[in-house]
Amino acid sequence: MGKQGYLFIILGFMAVFSLAAQIHVSVPLDSGVYPILEQAEIRGLCKPLPGAKPYSRAVVLNAIKEILQSDENQRLGKLSKSERLILENVKKQYGNNEEKGFDWARGFYRFQHNKVDEKLYFSANLGLRAETVFSGGFYPGGGTDVALAHTVVAAIDFMGDAGAHFSYHIPLSGFIVRSPRAVLGTYNTYHDGFVYDSTDPGRKDEEIKTYSEPLAYFPYTYKKPWDGFMWNIEKVDNSSMIAWPQDYSVGYGMKPELGGAFLSDHVTYRFGRIDREWGGMSNGNSLILNKQAQPFLALEATATPFKWLGLSVLTGVLEYYNAKGLKESAATFQNAFSMGMVEVNIKNYFHADFGSTVIWPKRFELGYLFPLFDNFLYQNNIGDFDNLAFFVNLKGQYPGIGNIWVSLFLDELPFEKELFILDRAMFAYQAGTTIALPFLPFGSLSLSYTKIEPYVYSHTKEIVPWYGDTPMESSYTNNGRSLGFYLPPNSDELKLRFEAMPEINTRVNLQYQMIRHGADFGSRAVDGSSYLSELDPRGRSEKPQLKKFFLQDGAYQWLHIIKVGAEHTFAIKKAPVFQIFGETGVVISSFTDIAGPANSGSPSSYSVIDTSEYPKSTGFILTVGFRIYPQ
Repeated sequence: MGKQGYLFIILGFMAVFSLAAQIHVSVPLDSGVYPILEQAEIRGLCKPLPGAKPYSRAVVLNAIKEILQSDENQRLGKLSKSERLILENVKKQYGNNEEKGFDWARGFYRFQHNKVDEKLYFSANLGLRAETVFSGGFYPGGGTDVALAHTVVAAIDFMGDAGAHFSYHIPLSGFIVRSPRAVLGTYNTYHDGFVYDSTDPGRKDEEIKTYSEPLAYFPYTYKKPWDGFMWNIEKVDNSSMIAWPQDYSVGYGMKPELGGAFLSDHVTYRFGRIDREWGGMSNGNSLILNKQAQPFLALEATATPFKWLGLSVLTGVLEYYNAKGLKESAATFQNAFSMGMVEVNIKNYFHADFGSTVIWPKRFELGYLFPLFDNFLYQNNIGDFDNLAFFVNLKGQYPGIGNIWVSLFLDELPFEKELFILDRAMFAYQAGTTIALPFLPFGSLSLSYTKIEPYVYSHTKEIVPWYGDTPMESSYTNNGRSLGFYLPPNSDELKLRFEAMPEINTRVNLQYQMIRHGADFGSRAVDGSSYLSELDPRGRSEKPQLKKFFLQDGAYQWLHIIKVGAEHTFAIKKAPVFQIFGETGVVISSFTDIAGPANSGSPSSYSVIDTSEYPKSTGFILTVGFRIYPQ
């Protein structure tokens, strides 16, 4: 066999066992580098970065290089000495290290690069990671109710490069998890008064058990780390698969990816099952594809042909939520997801992006795979079977001072006189601002308001030609959680957040939230308040049409959340990198209700209540954890 034959064997081996490149693998969304880059953009230290995250290590390193170079001519927002040290530390963390052998500091064993004709080379790194988190919720009342959660993670990472333009990453994780929830009551998928129609068998009212958010964590912050399902630790076999680890359970996780770039990095691509955030005007605030969404496998690409123009596209396969078992749960959830986003930037002063998304029952549909055809328009050519949405984000900023933004996610918008009070007007919007605090290293203060209207992210089941008479779900969800904003339908949030890096390896944050959400359980539940809600088509067109009156059409939960968090990384020469983190705070919960019947179609005044069904409560949350060899 000649040299070329051996080369193809090596390439095939790398394709099977490694599937991505180290310099082009993604930087996890919970990395502290994203707030740093956001601050750099606000201060005009780098050009606007793509709205499709996560970024690759190459993108992060190039941005940091630009920040360090552009600072010399900066009038406002110049880097302090501490900030320069922080950036140099990030460069060291994500830069390539050519030394072979074991790196005690980062937990990797590196194989020597093997160069072929001085152009093509290979590298492989084998690494270990570990993490443990303890969290508790304390709810004093007549007695003291305590909820304790625990997560242990052990992971192996295999990553490297196959040439200068292609990288691979194969992480495999094992979990031991306990995260208790409470049963709140039941909820119906359709509104009060729904009547089953035998001529439309796809729409059938169902009673659903409603669970609380995990009691040991702050509301709407918990993200499932495991894939698919868990096994109770006492019995690990095919008959004991469970959807949620109410008690100690074991599971697995895998987020492999292939990534690369070409045309001088003007085009980047990735194929992998990873966490993403697209179209967020501030980290964690996206209405479209939020970092709190569960990961899914997708092929994506971003092109930046000019400094002022960007185009990102994505198509992937969504995952079912294993609430009813391995087969039954998946039988009605067989969805793919596509989205396209166009970005326009006028230097560092103005940003706009817009695009469309589609949830579509899986089939070989070329139109949604083609990046130059709009999803929103394409459905008109093939029939109304899919769940479409449109979005737009606008942001203006003065470099060195701050920015202000508005976002709109449009699910359905009827052009009628009572536009904003009809249930069929399904949209979400957000407005916010972030201000740079130059007297603190990478300090910022942000304020945002988000409103999620009823039925947003939900969708009626549809009988589609590809699946016979089985009604198929097509809600804007993946693995039981929203793809978009982390709050459920019929909610709003006011959020004030401060964060900074007082030392090179230390991050701190302080946050206040007021969240209001229509009850999705009990006798005073408000229709359209759950991802499983379904809007009866007759409620769209027949008179009287179903109407919404936020806070004035049933019971609503009010949450006031105050929390403080910190993270510190110990980087001692020739010793493992060790990170500790934690947060603590208080959650004050109460309910309001109206005097008349819920969902009556007319507004009523509301007042605070305290009943066995909708009680007041105060919870104290404490979370602490540590990581060895953090990503």
